[in-house]
Amino acid sequence: MSGVVENGRVSAVRRPTTIPHGRTARRLEWPHLPRHVRALVEERCGSPVVGADSQGAGFTPGFASVLTCADGSRHFVKAASQKAQRPFADAYREEARKLAALPEDAPAPRLLWVHDSDDPDGWVVLGIEHVPSRQPGRPWREDDLAACLAMTERMAEALTPVPADLVVDDFATEFADWPAFWDHVHREHADRAAALAARFTDVAAGSTLVHTDIRDDNLMLAEDGRVLLCDWNWPVAGAAWLDTLLLLIGPRGDGLDVEAVLAGSALTRDLDPEAVDIVLALVTGYFLRSAQLPAPPTSPHMREAQRWQGEVCWEWLCERRGWDLGR
Repeated sequence: MSGVVENGRVSAVRRPTTIPHGRTARRLEWPHLPRHVRALVEERCGSPVVGADSQGAGFTPGFASVLTCADGSRHFVKAASQKAQRPFADAYREEARKLAALPEDAPAPRLLWVHDSDDPDGWVVLGIEHVPSRQPGRPWREDDLAACLAMTERMAEALTPVPADLVVDDFATEFADWPAFWDHVHREHADRAAALAARFTDVAAGSTLVHTDIRDDNLMLAEDGRVLLCDWNWPVAGAAWLDTLLLLIGPRGDGLDVEAVLAGSALTRDLDPEAVDIVLALVTGYFLRSAQLPAPPTSPHMREAQRWQGEVCWEWLCERRGWDLGR
């Protein structure tokens, strides 16, 4: 889907999608948790649970609900079985470690408590601050994007350098395998895109803690005016502008003028345009390759979402490089 010219500038056209935003996850519900886990949660919350609102966004099957207790308090709780959901239990364990080490001025809800059983059949349970909030609307609106972009600028300042108590890999280590995804993508200009992606270590290095998974279902526009990020599972040390660029994939696909954003953001306006293209090439290969894989039964919308993001990034990259769109 090509762009249109507005005031002499190419502007993206919205890419249609049937992804049910906000309803992509198949999660455990409160009644599905074992009795002893429910008892543990109620003990930690300090009151019996009388209501549970499962969070339908995202692509993982772990328990993630806003719980309402008899005393009127509300709590956000995540839980996964180490036996039946080991990858997700490990992810929650990692998220707890990262949340605990984030500074107070990081744009993240606070970790309140953790239960991490040593029993192989046990559960990893996180109690996280409940923040009344909403996700950015889809399609993206300019006011929501502006609020989120302001947050990425504040976040880059707060998380540079990487907090001393937080041990993370650097971007080059974490994403070392990604250029090879282009070996499985067959379309015109793929060789050029692969050559760009192979250069990502030249532009992505830095001393900022980068979230790397910043998209609408991980963003919280709080009623008190704050913008927070959730799911701090796999942050890395990298360039301060990376989260800003990754944030723009969804808005680009929804038709917003993200080139104007890049030109105006303090984190990207002085950036070498080649750096943007290199990282776009890197993530495009990942999305297009991942979309070819079978959909996991626990996340039926994952591949569709990756395919949509891949096509958005591909069109954006081709536009920036002056390539004819190849399929």
